[in-house]
Amino acid sequence: MNVITSASDLRRTLAPVGERDRIAFVPTMGCLHEGHLSLIRKARRLADIVVVSIYVNPMQFGPNEDFDAYPRTFDADCKICEQEGVDIIFHPETLYPADGIKVSLKVDELGNCLCGVARPGHFDGVATVVNILFNIVQPDIAIFGEKDWQQLTILRRVAEDLQMAVEVIGSETLREDDGLAMSSRNRYLKTQDRALATNLNKALAAMQARAKGGETDVRKLIAAGGDILGKAGIKSEYLEVRDAYTLNPVTVLSQQHPARAFIAARIGPARLIDNAPLPIPGEEFKGLTIADQKEVSQ
Repeated sequence: MNVITSASDLRRTLAPVGERDRIAFVPTMGCLHEGHLSLIRKARRLADIVVVSIYVNPMQFGPNEDFDAYPRTFDADCKICEQEGVDIIFHPETLYPADGIKVSLKVDELGNCLCGVARPGHFDGVATVVNILFNIVQPDIAIFGEKDWQQLTILRRVAEDLQMAVEVIGSETLREDDGLAMSSRNRYLKTQDRALATNLNKALAAMQARAKGGETDVRKLIAAGGDILGKAGIKSEYLEVRDAYTLNPVTVLSQQHPARAFIAARIGPARLIDNAPLPIPGEEFKGLTIADQKEVSQ
């Protein structure tokens, strides 16, 4: 496994590789956990060469967010990547000019809802850094987790709108035994916060259960999830149902608009997000619900 810190060295290393082998890319901010490992393992199955980037991107953090405190565990991350058969770790000190970046990407409608409301400019930073990384790595495929579904949706449009020769692939959210979606920020949670945080996925599971039972009125689905949060004393930043692909608001579940439920809330010092697909009326629900996943893991 090679650890490369400069864009020029990475380009030189990958130039001959790209002519004969398929390259998969997994961008991360480090602090790797089992969720990241699932992305790496998927990349390993789908390509010949796996590149993992470890870079805490300052452009996607707001002025009052946790950039300085964000966990950095590079040595441990390297050991994990080596064990998982990663070929190259790209670990740049910075990806931006010394005088600051002067040209960046702007995300419009897709970035103005859900997390984009509380984190203005966040997705501009995500789109910009991923664009830079794609230009350096030139991967055939890139793997992102479905836990950040809004991010995944935006990056698919980045690749499509900018005519990039890369396929952006989502990978299923991995959960802890108690149902909590895996996240690097989970380590911020104290014991009582951790127990409280499980109500986020319980709220999503309640919405899934109502939809699976035939409920199509989105207001009633949100009320079911909101009831779980209210009993736990959690005030969500958002609890919404949106079209899975356009992220437009949905008022009634239908076959024409596959939908997902989205949630964000601050639990203790951590801002946590999660999402889940909702059953389509008249069709068999494909995949496990959150509640089912919890039962399987026990």
